[in-house]
Amino acid sequence: MQKLTVVEARKAESAGKSARLQGWVRTRRDSKGGFSFLELNDGSSLAGMQVIADAKLENYESEIKHLGAGASVTVEGEVKASPAQGQATELHADKVIVHGLADPETYPLQKKRHSFEFLRTLAHLRPRTNTFGAVARVRNCVCRSIHNFFQEDGFLYVHPPIITASDCEGAGEMFKVTTLDLAKVPKANGAVDYTQDFFDRPSYLTVSGQLEAEIFACALGKVYTFGPTFRAENSNTSRHLAEFWMVEPEMAFFELTDNMDLAERFLKRIFGDVLTQCAEDMAFFDERVEKGIRETLQGVVASDFVRLPYTEAVEILTKSGHTFEFPVSWGNDLQAEHERYLTEQHFQKPVILFDYPRSIKPFYMRCNEDGRTVRAMDILVPKVGEIIGGSQREERLDVLTERMQDQKLDPETYWWYLDLRRYGTVPHSGFGLGLERAVQFVTGMANIRDVIPFPRVPGSADF
Repeated sequence: MQKLTVVEARKAESAGKSARLQGWVRTRRDSKGGFSFLELNDGSSLAGMQVIADAKLENYESEIKHLGAGASVTVEGEVKASPAQGQATELHADKVIVHGLADPETYPLQKKRHSFEFLRTLAHLRPRTNTFGAVARVRNCVCRSIHNFFQEDGFLYVHPPIITASDCEGAGEMFKVTTLDLAKVPKANGAVDYTQDFFDRPSYLTVSGQLEAEIFACALGKVYTFGPTFRAENSNTSRHLAEFWMVEPEMAFFELTDNMDLAERFLKRIFGDVLTQCAEDMAFFDERVEKGIRETLQGVVASDFVRLPYTEAVEILTKSGHTFEFPVSWGNDLQAEHERYLTEQHFQKPVILFDYPRSIKPFYMRCNEDGRTVRAMDILVPKVGEIIGGSQREERLDVLTERMQDQKLDPETYWWYLDLRRYGTVPHSGFGLGLERAVQFVTGMANIRDVIPFPRVPGSADF
């Protein structure tokens, strides 16, 4: 007898096999003909496997007829071709072993559909629903595609620290890490005495692995990081999380155009893999979550991304005649409504904006010769807006030091970062992709809290 997953057993070529399936009951329907239909799901696919349990089974009356949604079972029997439409096979049970029942009076996930808001209160159970099972499979596919893309292209996977003393973005929205007793904080000269803390200085959860990735890129050529990052932004919107995952490649000897080329290939690879490897789940999202999401992804994969300077984008937006909630003016960051107008209405395809005003970008982005802009880039896609942000990094020691001082950063704190420019500096570039933002775009899910297993937001650090 062969142990099969549901996705394996559903294939036509499995007919005739003696198989063992294990999973959870979605539904049970009893027939007057003396048998029951069980829908069994183990998470390997969106659809379940139909199991036919005959009344002659020894535990039919005592257990099988009492199975409900959520009950866990092992079923042994023969996989046969199914006469029913929509399924190639079904399992005729010789034995049904019940591992755990789920009381229908208290089990919260019954057959009826539940709102996403309700399911957020059941983070420990929501993966059992169709939607969140599909999200998990797509998220897994995206992660696998990310690693495959970089590994096949000669990148090395490096692991930056989660605890850091450096603020990469300069925004100050960082979680502090301390072992000090907050009820008895030691002080010296009226300020917190960090010499008594574990790390001997103010320390934080990282907002990015970029700076550490640059260290390895300037020694090993092409590297990428992929791990959790944290932002202490007190925002309760559908687009923000306090804990999220970022993939950040860094490449030595890459100019901004090289960076754009890589990022475009990267997105097309991810979206293409999802369309081919998660076809069933994507059909579900297209039907139940966002109509046309597959067509949107196919359009991204097939299109040549528009490359547009920020200054020209501002001109297009100001001359559009469109009424925006937020005014458009040179020197201000573009809002999601501006980005979506460019991708959905004006160009109707993804757009790579570049050469942003230096006043709105971090210190590490390379300054252009015009003195007004930096070699930054954002990739914008329909429905979402910005999905990737990146830049060519400033490799000139004097300019980088000046930029730090302009942004009120102490160069001495970043002595190691400046050393990369003192010793064998090279042009280099990189970008960042928020995993959850990408999964949200791929699935069409409206709230970013629904594409991460356990969302961390203001006021919530538990299930």
